[in-house]
Amino acid sequence: MLDFLKPPVLAFQEFFLLAGRAFRNIFRKPHYFDDISLQMDLIGVGSLPIVALTGFFTGAIMALQMSRALNQYGAASTVGQIVSISLVREMGPVLSALLVAGRNASGIASELGSMKVTEQIDAMRALGTDPIQKLVTPRLIAMCIVLPLLVVIADFIGMIGGYLVACPLLKLTTATQYWSSAWRALEYNDIAQGLLKPFVFAVVISLVGCFYGIRTTGGTQGVGLATTRAVVVSSVWIFVLTFFIGKLFVSL
Repeated sequence: MLDFLKPPVLAFQEFFLLAGRAFRNIFRKPHYFDDISLQMDLIGVGSLPIVALTGFFTGAIMALQMSRALNQYGAASTVGQIVSISLVREMGPVLSALLVAGRNASGIASELGSMKVTEQIDAMRALGTDPIQKLVTPRLIAMCIVLPLLVVIADFIGMIGGYLVACPLLKLTTATQYWSSAWRALEYNDIAQGLLKPFVFAVVISLVGCFYGIRTTGGTQGVGLATTRAVVVSSVWIFVLTFFIGKLFVSL
């Protein structure tokens, strides 16, 4: 009667087993530092242009859209405060994570999926190499390092975009007032929230991509299906987790 619940429950169980093994391998030898540095380059440097571009226009759009409402209430000088809080708390981490998920969760799933269907992962096991230690843990570590850094860069460039719209373009406020209000508006709670979210998102994106890649079956068609599932599932979890993390910090 409840047979339809068995596949999702089993997948959920397998995901947590994979996550547990990946985290345990962080503290076990061997450590594949070359793989970690390679993944940091692929994920971090490769995602930097799109994350920076998105962050810039996010800040610019926020300043542009808020200008009318702020002028009506004579609060145009607070535009820097609104842009900085919105970027650091929500928009920077969420949009950066979605872009990284679309670019790298799909890449991880397709790469590991191709290795799975061509039996390269089975060959690694036959040679005595732990595939989780070699393939999953380096991607997990690299993602957890570079995604918070990407979010910091996106936040800063987004504030620059908001400044260019608010000051030179619309002349809502002065440069000194914009940057002063943007800096003073941020509290330790906001900074902690803005750094915790990308770290949690990094864990989800990397593990979801590896999970669907390792479970790939059915040849090239299965690789495409695993890639799609990795992007969709990681993107949904980003929105779910940002709600619960935001709720936690609001309660604090």
